[in-house]
Amino acid sequence: MKILHLDTNHPLLINQLQELGFINHEDYVSSKQAIEAKISEYDGIILRSRFSIDKQFLDAATNLKFIGRVGAGLENIDCDYAISKGIELIAAPEGNRNAVGEHALGMLLSLLNKLNKADREVRTGKWLREVNRGIELDGRTVGLIGYGNMGKAFAKKLRGFDVEVLCYDIKEHVDDANATQVSLKEFQEKVEVVSLHTPQTPLTLGMIDSQFINAFKNPFWFINTARGKSVVTQDLVSALKSGKILGAGLDVLEYEKSSFEDMFTSSMPEPFQYLIQAENVLLTPHVAGWTIESKEKLAQTIVDKIKAKFC
Repeated sequence: MKILHLDTNHPLLINQLQELGFINHEDYVSSKQAIEAKISEYDGIILRSRFSIDKQFLDAATNLKFIGRVGAGLENIDCDYAISKGIELIAAPEGNRNAVGEHALGMLLSLLNKLNKADREVRTGKWLREVNRGIELDGRTVGLIGYGNMGKAFAKKLRGFDVEVLCYDIKEHVDDANATQVSLKEFQEKVEVVSLHTPQTPLTLGMIDSQFINAFKNPFWFINTARGKSVVTQDLVSALKSGKILGAGLDVLEYEKSSFEDMFTSSMPEPFQYLIQAENVLLTPHVAGWTIESKEKLAQTIVDKIKAKFC
């Protein structure tokens, strides 16, 4: 079987697939059109997020048996059409779930204890203790929206704290010893921290909007290590200004892909201008699952799943 690799990954991926007898070709620079012209030669492709896999591409891939996505989400692939053509979809959420769980916890603790704000102040000669008094996580109710690989990993990290962990998911019976599954109504009545762990689907696009936010009984802290387009940024900013959201840790942004290349120019979106100036907002560049260890784990997960299915 011939595999075309469209993004660079950990070297173990190609090395181990070669040992298993697969023929590996690499093309990290050609246009999508050029790839499409030769894709019929291949039984499998492996990529991260270089370009979308749409119907036209899949129709050209007449011998394709699998698509390996070195990451968790499959939103850049027309999954239904691929499945209808008998193509196996292979993702690797197991590979970076621990990294995401640690990142979410780090963001939350940093926000509660004003670590980034205090650090910036000390570096400029300000020694302000009272205004940087922190808030303890213990005793609070933490709510996780989406309780798959990422949500479960974050819940596991919270076991060391004296907190109640609730989860809300559209699937039934997903809870475990680390979180109790509740209705959305109970979730919105009880939680004081909200962490988002959902994939990008038609159901989750724009899900966190003013109506959703205002349905919560308590002001809450908000963490998003999932997908930026699940949040209506303008509504998030309004909630930060009103105090309904006490602070936000955002590893992903609504503006990614479509306009991020222009984000730091004079034309940057007004809500983003607010976020980068707000002291109670922590921003990272979509790196929650992007650790040294996860790079290897993601690659190994893809190899293991290909081996299990095709060897």
